[in-house]
Formats: sequence, structure tokens, C-alpha cells
Amino acid sequence: MGSTIAEKILARTAGVASVAAGDEIRAKPDFVIAYDFPGYTNVIFKQMEEDFGIEKVAEPERFALFIDHMVPAVSPEEEDLHRNTRDWGAKNGVPVYERLGIGHHVASELGYSTPGAFVVHFDGHVSQMGTFGTLAMGIRRHLLEAFVNERIQMQVPATVRVNLHGEAGRGVMARDIFHHIVRELGPAACRFQVLEIGGEALEHLSIDGRQTINCLAMFTGAVTAIMNPDAVTLPVALERARLDIEPVRSDADARYSAVHDIDIDALEPVVVVPPSPRNTQNLKDYVGTEVQVGYLGSCASGRLEDLEIAARVLSGQRIKPGFQLHVVPTSQAIMEEASRRGYLTDLIAAGAYVTSSSCDYCFGRAGVMTAGQRAVSTGTLNVRGRMGSPDSEIYIVNAAAVAASAITGEITDPRHYL
Repeated sequence: MGSTIAEKILARTAGVASVAAGDEIRAKPDFVIAYDFPGYTNVIFKQMEEDFGIEKVAEPERFALFIDHMVPAVSPEEEDLHRNTRDWGAKNGVPVYERLGIGHHVASELGYSTPGAFVVHFDGHVSQMGTFGTLAMGIRRHLLEAFVNERIQMQVPATVRVNLHGEAGRGVMARDIFHHIVRELGPAACRFQVLEIGGEALEHLSIDGRQTINCLAMFTGAVTAIMNPDAVTLPVALERARLDIEPVRSDADARYSAVHDIDIDALEPVVVVPPSPRNTQNLKDYVGTEVQVGYLGSCASGRLEDLEIAARVLSGQRIKPGFQLHVVPTSQAIMEEASRRGYLTDLIAAGAYVTSSSCDYCFGRAGVMTAGQRAVSTGTLNVRGRMGSPDSEIYIVNAAAVAASAITGEITDPRHYL
């Protein structure tokens, strides 16, 4: 019986020939990354010294820190947090990447998404690195172990395989495909397991789209998501890879806890209705719902193809008076390229507010809503209070639908503008 890509990666990092789901191992992450956030990194730094007597990490090249929340700081306390992170990085010889964009996406731009590598973070959205054949897991409560020990104790997770078939139609984006997976399988279908995504439909998905799907894996209950590297992703990943690791792929006879086949040929744009990320419905059933705010960004959907299609929808149009459209590219590199291609010019001309990359709009620190307001959003969550008042509502849609809804002030099918 063969092995999955996740099992092969974990076997290498555990220093053994092979592993299987359920095995207890001690794995050495190739990279340990995090963003500074109160109650997480500042606590880890303190515990390292006070509880473990560790003043410096042993292999600083394995670590990376990102400042992507609370940017820019709006209080002395926030700037103190950032200064603490900068100081710790300088003391330990660990790079601190500041204001480059959302950290776990920027990590891929910087080559930490090495095919075959094992990466840990405390944020589960690091799973987007799986686009490049990297096993990237959020270990929120146990990241301290990775800072103080060379290896972490873990159980090898089982893998659920999802094969996507067909090709998405007009106005359907990767965002719709992922939420359709949740609708088909349920929000706990991959609980505590790896979600491995394949099928011939991947041939029609860009790297941007694949990152969107992998980024959201936690909403199936998965510990991460991964795709086998292919002719689309491998050249890009190897060009910037930080480690010389042999890329691996799942064997044809690999062991899966379940295998699902999902056809996307007939898929239409969807909407995830508040207040739960599990509530996927057809967008057409909510057309006409009044909305006042639009958010186009986040680690899931603020990439070039999102900005491009939004610019295409809004080109020559004007946002409805009183509607607030916030556009936040996922990284500064994406923002620069979108500007060069003219996407930002079209968005600004239509009345959008475009701002530098930050996590702040997604977790409700900026662009907050008041009671009674509704948003169309490409953010990661639609739970109560995520973007301000717990009495506001968030409808998750794809980037084209955010742009179309900004024109009309109500949930709108983007296919009318494409």
C-alpha cells in the first residue's frame, strides 16, 4: 500500500522510512512561522526565557515572523507589540517581515512554500501553502513546542481525497468551488485530517485559485490542505524555494480515509449566508438583498485574479452612492502588480477605497460595520461581530459578486457584468 504526500513529508521530517495515519511521531518542522499578535508571539517569547531558560532559538534560519495585523498601529500598545517582535527577531537572528502583506501568503512569495517541506504556524490559514506541495499546519495551542524544541510530538493525520471534475463556468471562481465542497461534504467531513485536492479540474485553476481553496480548508474541519505539485505550481515554487528538498507526490495506491468526487461543470456562483461558514446557498436565491458594505481582500481572495475580475466588472461603472467598497490586496507585491496592470486605476475610478495589504479589515479592526448593516465579503468568516457590530451581517461571495453588488447596493449576480 502506498503513501499520501502528507505521509511522505512527515516520514522525512520524523527521520523514518514511512508513516501511516495514527502513528505517533516526533517531526522536525522545516519552518516555524508566525505573525505577532497579543497573547501569542509575545507570550511565546516570554515563556521561552522564563519557563524554559532559552534565550535564543538554535536554528534561526528555520524561523520567520510577520507583522501584518494592526498595521499601522493606532495605539502605543500596538506599536510596543511590533517593537517587541522586531527586537526579538534581531536578538535571535530571525527575519521579521513587516508590511509586505498577509504573512502566510507572503511566506509563499518568499520561498517558504518549498515543495515537500513541513511548516507550522498558529493560524490555520497557513494551509494555503499546500498549493505548492508544502504540508503547512496550524498548531495554535502547541506552537510553543516548535519554538523550544527541535521536534514536535504529533499524530500522523489521515487524509481525505477530493477529486474535482469539470470546469467552472462564467462568473464562478475558486471561492465558489471551495464553498461548494463544504456544501457537498459538510463542515466536519475532514475533521482532524488532511484535505488532499486533485482531479482534472485543477488543470483549469490558476495558482491564485488553488491558494484560495487550500487557504479555507479549516472550514471542512481539516488540519490543512495540500495539492500534489504539478506543471503549473512546481516551476514557480522551485524557482523561489529556500530548501533543496525532493518534491513528493501521493502514490497511486495511497491510503485515504475517504475519497469524494465533485463535479463543478454545473456550479453557479454561491453565497455563504450568515452567521455560519457552513451555510452555502445559491447566490441567485439571495439576489436583491440590500447591502451597504463590500470587502474585497483577505488571505483567501485578494489576489490578482480577484482584483482583475472586480476591475472588469467595475470598469466604466460607478459604485452606488453610500456604498463602501474596501479593496485590500493580499500582499504589497500583488498590489504593485495590480497597479501596473491598471486594475487599481479602474477600481479607484469606480469609487473603491484601495488600501495597502493588512489583515485588519478581515478581523474587524478596520472598516467596521454598525448594527443593521450588511456586507458582501471575500473575507474568511461570516460569524457575528467579525466585521464590527454583532448585529451586522456578512454574506461571503466571490470577488466578481462583491464588485457587482457595489454597483447596485444589493446582492447581484456578477454574470450580468461579465
